[in-house]
Amino acid sequence: MRELLTPFFIGLQTNPFYWYALAFFGGYPVLSAIMWVTTGLHFFWRREQGDDVIQSPPVLEHYPRVTVLIPAYCEAKVIAETIEATLAIDYPDFEVVVVDDASTDRTREIVAAYAERGEVRLIAKERNEGKAMAMNDALPCLNGEIILIMDADACPHPQVLRWMIPHFESARVGGVTGNPRVVNRVTYLSQLQVVEFTSIVSLLRRAQRIWGRILTMSGVVGAFRRSALIDVGRYSPEMATEDIDMTWKLQVAHYDVRYEPRAIVWMRVPESLSALIKQRHRWALGLAQVLRRHAWIVRSWRSRRMWPVYYEAVLSVLWAYCFVGLTGLWLLSWAIGVPPAGASPIPNWWGMIIATLCLIQLLTGVWLDARYDRTVKRYFPVAVTYPLIYWMLMSVITAIATPSGLLRTNYRGGITQWRTDR
Repeated sequence: MRELLTPFFIGLQTNPFYWYALAFFGGYPVLSAIMWVTTGLHFFWRREQGDDVIQSPPVLEHYPRVTVLIPAYCEAKVIAETIEATLAIDYPDFEVVVVDDASTDRTREIVAAYAERGEVRLIAKERNEGKAMAMNDALPCLNGEIILIMDADACPHPQVLRWMIPHFESARVGGVTGNPRVVNRVTYLSQLQVVEFTSIVSLLRRAQRIWGRILTMSGVVGAFRRSALIDVGRYSPEMATEDIDMTWKLQVAHYDVRYEPRAIVWMRVPESLSALIKQRHRWALGLAQVLRRHAWIVRSWRSRRMWPVYYEAVLSVLWAYCFVGLTGLWLLSWAIGVPPAGASPIPNWWGMIIATLCLIQLLTGVWLDARYDRTVKRYFPVAVTYPLIYWMLMSVITAIATPSGLLRTNYRGGITQWRTDR
């Protein structure tokens, strides 16, 4: 068997396509890290410098009415804490609305107690139809010009609206995404996600704002102009990630979507490996759906500002397949006794460059967000294992989930049901 496979692997590794894949595998992380760090720092220099921009949100002549919308399904363990934190928001004119999507636990009962005291409004659905449909059904019942949509397990900082609402002074702004911070930091996986949301998610949003468009508004916290949500056709219930889809719908319709790092919301992340895999599979599936649905933009000159985000997303998916394919090839090659060309089980010179730039990127993100979350610095040592563990795990998940998203855009009879990641 080895005699038959050895010529095959030797011939495969002399193929020009193999060397193109190897160059992309090594070059993409280097170039993307340099691009994210430089443009992320550019965002910081332009919009975050100075102590005053941390402590003092802009003062407005007119504060538009805001509705804080909290879609919920079976969130009895956390909904009270979320409501209490939301009611403590420092803003002159806002209402809190909870839409319960036919929960089977005590969620509705807990929210009803607040509703009876006049502190929140409860929209009680009798049929469970998923988060997107819950928000669509609630939209006609809301009074605010601006809608702040939060997850039912998130706790906003009291100043969250003071920082987000000034962006809507510009008529072009359709949405503003905030800065979600991880509150549950007990397990090793949750600590890795502290670093991820600081150095990958937050830094990438800074960078993408310099490019002109962002990949996604966080589903945990996002403020929207109510008229913009209606204008783009509301949420798409068939999409696995309604937040990514809405971000693209707004930007394709030429609304501006912004990132506000000072709009802090504390969120919970998956603490177990199975929950994390479930969440990231949904994210990868949703991204693939969006890439398929909006593939037409690469031919549209009017949508050219979306090109950097689209192509960067496509390249990240291709890199995941490259990572999985080359790693599998190398393992098989070593197994039959053929040392693979361009690969080494011990980190070599190029591998150290990739690892160093990755750590620089992670350190940059930690440094930038430490202004808003002072404790994040203590989790940077966990970042040493981030490239090895997370790149491997997320690449495999992306490779598995992407084909389903590219081949089909409708699921579960046209409606994507709730998927609790915790």
